[in-house]
Amino acid sequence: MRDEVFETTRACGTGLDTPAGRAWVAFLRSHAGVTRMMDAELRREVGLPLSDFDVLIQLAMEAPACLRMSELARRTLVSKSGTTRRVEQLEREGLVARKAAGTDRRSVVVSLEPAGVEALRRALPVHARGIGMHFAAKLTDEDADALRQALEKVSPEGAPG
Repeated sequence: MRDEVFETTRACGTGLDTPAGRAWVAFLRSHAGVTRMMDAELRREVGLPLSDFDVLIQLAMEAPACLRMSELARRTLVSKSGTTRRVEQLEREGLVARKAAGTDRRSVVVSLEPAGVEALRRALPVHARGIGMHFAAKLTDEDADALRQALEKVSPEGAPG
């Protein structure tokens, strides 16, 4: 099967044994590994999964305004249905609030509740330490700039605003 994988990817022009293919595999493995470590640290130290942190930080970046569910789902690291499940759980825990967006009852907006702000305040140092330890400390400034530039080239959204 290994040979078939390499043959198929080569035939499609994306061989896993090419520099771009090896970069792809390294990207996937590093992303999975770092997010697993950061998720474990957040759960252990503050009882908050990384997926919940992601929802809370996206809302905090818009506070005091709220985000439509569709926009929140677009910004988070999990699927649209995963974001919906996370928001439902966070609402049950009193960390976020959902309400209809104006007169359109089909559209829902989500906002951060005071308890969500407090949960985020507890989690931010753990998250920041994780970024430093698992990512930033392993890169020179030149490495970080090169990586950012490469990732901006392949990002569907392009460079951040």
